[in-house]
Amino acid sequence: MDTRKAIEIASTHLRSLIGNVFDLITIEKPTLSTSFFLVKSISKLSPLIGNMIEMNAVEYLNNRSSFTKFGKWVRQDPGFPDAIFKGSITPPPGLEIKAWFPLATEITARFKDSQQHFLNDNTYVVLLAWLPEHLIYGKPRIYDACIVSGRSVAEARDVHYHNPPDYLVLEPEDTSKRTINLQQTNTNGYKWQNGPKQLEEAKKIVESWGSDGRQYRTTPKYQSSLRSLFSKYKYRLNTNYAKMDRMVHPGIEEFKSRVFSTVVHDKTINDWGRLFIKGTDDELQDALRRHYRIKSAIVRRTVK
Repeated sequence: MDTRKAIEIASTHLRSLIGNVFDLITIEKPTLSTSFFLVKSISKLSPLIGNMIEMNAVEYLNNRSSFTKFGKWVRQDPGFPDAIFKGSITPPPGLEIKAWFPLATEITARFKDSQQHFLNDNTYVVLLAWLPEHLIYGKPRIYDACIVSGRSVAEARDVHYHNPPDYLVLEPEDTSKRTINLQQTNTNGYKWQNGPKQLEEAKKIVESWGSDGRQYRTTPKYQSSLRSLFSKYKYRLNTNYAKMDRMVHPGIEEFKSRVFSTVVHDKTINDWGRLFIKGTDDELQDALRRHYRIKSAIVRRTVK
């Protein structure tokens, strides 16, 4: 089996998780008063349940007979990617698994690894959208999955963010001679912090690089040009850089639209999210009673 075939088989298995309920943790059916607490705070469970889903996804792959004679999937914690195949397949396929709770504001996961990390295109990103099986209570259920090339995600990120001199995406410096725990593979994004006069000056510098001067490249020569700007002018580190929700990757954007359009108890996930955030007490109470038969005296909440 070659790497490409291994990725295809793993992707097929992971897509079969759609609709699957994980017996990891159970949120008990609430009363109306406690349901409002869950509406506001259930997203706090997402990191815990997300990690549990990631672990179970690796176990699920190892339970498939497709890979048995070639080796096994191993979870790397910490490490990149989350799962890597140890065995006779070269280069070894890898999976970076991200769980997404779509009632949260956005896909908060970041993807900062350099394009240089994906030259063999053997690492894929797996996004698994989950919610409790009854929206605010029950066991975690997988509602949809998105599996895309890690290289395509890194390229989409760099194209989206990089816009010199206003915004710079810088590759990590060469740290290959350091011990593994000190090696760097992450890019970073930096936002312009100077005045308009300096900006016009910097634009002329970028224009001097040629017609493709704004096209992102990982080459030492191009990175040296970027670092010359970085050292001459003031930039700040962008802490929101590389959020997967914002890099406009076609596959991820299609996945988001599909998830938000999924109907759960006569409402789309997008409509449920809007109701949870902006709905009145009466609207939320009525929806919970009709769709989930949650009853009890209501405790009023404050809607901002």
